[in-house]
Amino acid sequence: MNPVIFKEHYATVTHYPDRHLLVLVWSGRPTKEEYQLPFLKMIDYGAKEKVTTMLSDISQQGIINPDSRKWFEKEMMPRAVEAGLKRAAIVTNGNAFKLYYINLILGAVNKFPITTKLFNNQKDALNWLEEFQLVADSAVR
Repeated sequence: MNPVIFKEHYATVTHYPDRHLLVLVWSGRPTKEEYQLPFLKMIDYGAKEKVTTMLSDISQQGIINPDSRKWFEKEMMPRAVEAGLKRAAIVTNGNAFKLYYINLILGAVNKFPITTKLFNNQKDALNWLEEFQLVADSAVR
């Protein structure tokens, strides 16, 4: 069973231990504090469990406050790298507001040693992340 490590009306985070993966699914428009909390839980949990990949599904997420985006860039990303994050997939529905937000986020993420890619659905994102896991598993053997 895949443990849910965070669940609120605006976001759910699930751990997939067999994939070394955390999946964050957003719902609605979180406040600044609500935006930060799932990420902080993921960082703490991911560091303890040696999770190296993450998927963030923002297809049902509302507009994000600029202060939240700045926090993501300046605080969350350095913490995530320090915790061991190596790959991230973002699932979006591609509306104009989200594309603007994503372009700003990707600009920040690209400053760090994390491979990131955008997807239109979770299935494709999970397949892409699994390719990395297969390579990592074979390197360990």
